[in-house]
Amino acid sequence: MTTRKSLGQNFLTNKNKIREIVAALGLEGNETVIEIGPGHGELTRELIKTPLARFIAIEKDPALAVSLKRNFQLSISNFQTPKIEIMEGDALKILPSLIENCKLKIENYKVVGNIPFYITGFLLRVLSELEPKPERIVLTVQKEVAARIAARPPKMNLLAASVQFWAEPEITGIIPKSDFSPQPKVDSAILKITPKKTGAKPENYYPLIKTLFKQPRKTILNNLLAGYAIPKEKLIKILELANINPNDRPQNLGLNNFFNFLHRLETGSD
Repeated sequence: MTTRKSLGQNFLTNKNKIREIVAALGLEGNETVIEIGPGHGELTRELIKTPLARFIAIEKDPALAVSLKRNFQLSISNFQTPKIEIMEGDALKILPSLIENCKLKIENYKVVGNIPFYITGFLLRVLSELEPKPERIVLTVQKEVAARIAARPPKMNLLAASVQFWAEPEITGIIPKSDFSPQPKVDSAILKITPKKTGAKPENYYPLIKTLFKQPRKTILNNLLAGYAIPKEKLIKILELANINPNDRPQNLGLNNFFNFLHRLETGSD
């Protein structure tokens, strides 16, 4: 079967790595699992061996969606999962509709996918806005991107700060490019993302980190002066009260530093 190159599809063929992805999900049974981009069903076959309450696969390629429906929906007696649904369409558009518009009434669900590299950023944004959020997300993404997402000081960056605001990312495994067909140009990583609750307000947090990392080589103070209409001396005082060195670089900051600064900014420097 041929697939459209424009969709950036690379199919994972290493069964051991497929089992690693499923293990990272931590399935206990009676959960709903949503798979993004099932392709030929390599990961799907392993996922539905678990007695799930419900399994939903979202495939954008029409030809693959037809094949998946033929292979899985019409043969559910061969699997433990009682309800298997194959949906054709763009997961970036379908996911919010499933979760937020109550078309899918679920409380305990997890998301998994061997996704095209080019949708990683868009998908993470969609996942961050879902309510309720999944209990766990496991994605196969470009190795370098996974490293950026999971970075800690002194390698903090805008992408890491954005994702770690709402979730805890962890790289659980590396997949060499030779384990895919067709073979991509770079290695991949299995990225486990566990959503968390945070007391910070996103409308204040995201503008802060965008300001801080707009020019990462500049000092924290200079970046903030360019983004906030606050006198220099007052800004220095707020930073010091938040235990942040004004002359440090943004890459050395962690989430607690961001939260401390916002708290001082919102409550005043006194």
